[in-house]
Amino acid sequence: MNKLVKGLAAAGVAAAMSQGAVAACGDVTIAEMNWASAEFMANVDKIILEEGYGCTVELVPGATLTTFASMDTKGVPDIAPELWTQSVDVPLKAAIASGSLHKMNPKPILGAGEGWVVPSYTLENHPEIKTVLDVIERPDLFPYNEDPTKGAFVGCPAGWGCQQINNNLFTAFDMEAKGWVLVDPGSAAGLDGAMAKAVQRGDDYFGYYWSPTAMMGKYNMQMLDFGVPFQGMDDWLACTTQAECADPQPTSWSVSEINTIATDSFMKNNDPKAAAYIKGREYPAAAMGAMLVYMADNQAGGEDAAIEFLVNHEDVWTQWVGVQAANLIKKSLN
Repeated sequence: MNKLVKGLAAAGVAAAMSQGAVAACGDVTIAEMNWASAEFMANVDKIILEEGYGCTVELVPGATLTTFASMDTKGVPDIAPELWTQSVDVPLKAAIASGSLHKMNPKPILGAGEGWVVPSYTLENHPEIKTVLDVIERPDLFPYNEDPTKGAFVGCPAGWGCQQINNNLFTAFDMEAKGWVLVDPGSAAGLDGAMAKAVQRGDDYFGYYWSPTAMMGKYNMQMLDFGVPFQGMDDWLACTTQAECADPQPTSWSVSEINTIATDSFMKNNDPKAAAYIKGREYPAAAMGAMLVYMADNQAGGEDAAIEFLVNHEDVWTQWVGVQAANLIKKSLN
């Protein structure tokens, strides 16, 4: 066999091996869920799995309950990047016990959750304030516009599940007696507007919100530690969340459980390196907040935001993938 034939043969073997490695990933379906952070994450996963690991990825529209139900009963989609699992806790535990679903990543977004927030400059200007308990002692810093002698705590709009929780916590911390008014913002737009108006004026602000969201990132809001321990899920479910709770007790907010969930089929039939990427990716709160602000300010969809993230946050995502995959992904972005 002459050198040319040997060279072609070697090249053919190398190509076959490369194609085999790519083919090992196969087809993957990912839930593109109906809120900004989940849409963004789904598109990042799509690009990384396709360009870095040779998967063929299809994004499937979804929402928390419908996506879980489909994964549980039909095994599709393969991956839900951002599933808030408390709302499906019982059936999810059953699916995990049966082996049909797997918790891939318990912290896909660092710092995610809900609770009571203030602007970062409030904490900078008043270093003695470190917890909710500290804020409650200073209603004078957060004057209610209809009665400046009282402090304003902006809760959830009527009809939201968090409204009753805030009502009970307001009672539990005896906030009315301490000079506070619980303000109903009326709507999601009203809640956002109250925060935006206060921060744009440089006023102190105290209220409920959740992360990750564009509002938390854009206005640099800080989630407060409550300064008291969580009283447990039994008390939370039986009292804190209930309208008929007769004697609510001080407690911190329930820790939000956010997981990346995958089907057993994905675990068994796809490239282990692709699964390792899903297991290992964690979005820092600052990076996620920046991307949600980008989406809001530019009316950008998940795909545009994913490309923006991959181009400008190499320091984050290259820690999630191997060197070869990182080089392939970078090349695809040029």
